Amino acid sequence: MKSTRSLFRVIGSAMLCIAFAAPSLAASCGGDFNTWLADFKREAASQGISQRAIGSALDGVTADPAVLSRDRGQRVFSQSFEQFSGRMISADRMRRGTAMLARHAAIFARIERQFGVPGPVLTAIWGLETDYGVNQGRYSIIRSVATLAHDCRRPDKFRGELLDLLRIIDRGDMTPSELRGDWAGEIGQTQFLPSSYLKFAVDFDGNGKRDLIHSAADALASTANFLKSYGWRRGEPWSEGTGNFTVLMEWNKARVYAKTIAAFAERLAAGSGGASSAIR
Repeated sequence: MKSTRSLFRVIGSAMLCIAFAAPSLAASCGGDFNTWLADFKREAASQGISQRAIGSALDGVTADPAVLSRDRGQRVFSQSFEQFSGRMISADRMRRGTAMLARHAAIFARIERQFGVPGPVLTAIWGLETDYGVNQGRYSIIRSVATLAHDCRRPDKFRGELLDLLRIIDRGDMTPSELRGDWAGEIGQTQFLPSSYLKFAVDFDGNGKRDLIHSAADALASTANFLKSYGWRRGEPWSEGTGNFTVLMEWNKARVYAKTIAAFAERLAAGSGGASSAIR
């Protein structure tokens, strides 16, 4: 579920990450954490992030050895699609997904009108990522991302994510205390990395905040915005080999995971009597 998705997302990011020489203002990885943190705060200020956001997020932050343990403990995923999807698309998850489609029918209709992504696809992602918002993770996202940025395995990637996390705080979307989630730094009911949050999060419930943790409407609409931005085509199928399946691969680079999203969405659509024309 979440831990498996985190494995996929982080492995995919690592495979795509190209190492470039750090700019002169960038904090070097490794060494004493407090020294690194002081350097990083200066870098963040040079990027135009306010001292208020920097201090509220990073003052007193320490490295989290549990995050490094989880990061080092990853293994390449080896289950077949049949094994993985059979475990992930459980009867209980199907039942609750069908109930969520009915409960939030009006929101899903609005989202599809605006972004073109049908409710079953969004519900499948929502269920696989966090069991419909129930299991978002309990780690301090700031501490997790700072730990991974200080570590020398993928420092450039996570230093960028930490800067974006500060920008989210700076623009008032979330407070540091609210930012609790996955060990790999993913946020909210559909698990956005800070960079994706910054690019794709939308305020769909109209309260003036892009809140992917507490607002299902914001989380689902933001997920639809992500998919639309990567080329989702309204009314077209999403099975393997289609253009929309390629978009699902942008959500998660692991083919077995994208196939599971597609299969779960197909079952939800068939069960709810909706979007059936998009899956044939």
